[in-house]
Amino acid sequence: MRKLLLTAAAVVMSVAAPLSSHAQNEPYPSRQVKLVVPYAPGGATDIVARVIAERMRTSLGQTVVVENKTGAFGILAMEEILKGKPDGHTLMVGNVSTNAITPLVYKDKMKFDYEKSITAVARLATIPAFLGATTAGDFKPKTLAELIEYGKKNPGKVRYTSAGIGSYPHYDAVIFAKRAGFDSVHVPARTGAAGMVGDLTNGDVHWAFINVASSAGLVRGGQIQPLAVITDKRMPEFPDVPTMAELGFPGVGTFNWQGLFAPAGTPQDVLVKINKAVNEALASDEVKAAIAKSSGTIVPTNSPAEAQAWAKQEMDVWKKIVAEANITVE
Repeated sequence: MRKLLLTAAAVVMSVAAPLSSHAQNEPYPSRQVKLVVPYAPGGATDIVARVIAERMRTSLGQTVVVENKTGAFGILAMEEILKGKPDGHTLMVGNVSTNAITPLVYKDKMKFDYEKSITAVARLATIPAFLGATTAGDFKPKTLAELIEYGKKNPGKVRYTSAGIGSYPHYDAVIFAKRAGFDSVHVPARTGAAGMVGDLTNGDVHWAFINVASSAGLVRGGQIQPLAVITDKRMPEFPDVPTMAELGFPGVGTFNWQGLFAPAGTPQDVLVKINKAVNEALASDEVKAAIAKSSGTIVPTNSPAEAQAWAKQEMDVWKKIVAEANITVE
């Protein structure tokens, strides 16, 4: 009887082994792929994620869906992609705030070690920004030099806004005012990034670093005065607006980048396949047009290794910015 049971067990194991091996070597993707976005629908990161998802579906041969998981400075989205197995089926589209600033500033709020838990797969795009001033009321400055002069002559009376304490427009503004040598009062927008433009055009605040995608129309309409642009060179759409570097402030101001991230431990061959699918999507006419409409620039990375080197460099840059700005966050 014992011999019979052993024989039966051996048969079961011989059948199960190939099945287990097949399951482990199942080609990727074997089911729907989810892109988690740490913001509500409609923002720059969400828009980029959705246009990328549609084209990735063609390359991967599986449905790619976007899920918005907002809150906790992007930490909830990160926790979402860390829930399951690191197999490439749940990814995150993050940006400079969630995947460079949050891991530094809100490290104590995380239940995981960011640098050991999450890895970059691909860089996607960058969205430029203006340093803009209100044209409402009697606010006179029309150039960056005039803003600085006005700020020095009116200490404590000039107000700026941001998407919130610890957001990258907040850091940009603190660094700029510090280097320019004038004091300015921070008035965070009550409704985050979406409220910045309204507060500026209403004259509730005087200046801010604002996304070109959300403010270009108001600049053209005269409600916002562009003092400088955060780009490597002048934008063809706004040839009369100088860069921060031209005005003597190189390195001040943030390119709002978007990138694709995965749980650490995702197999290398899966990361390579995702990176390839992303780059194919970025090369498509539809994605190029959608990102150009948001005044963005496509900046692909040729491999996961290149993406990881870029992400590390960004973290190193932000460590210096966070230290210089010395902002207290809660």
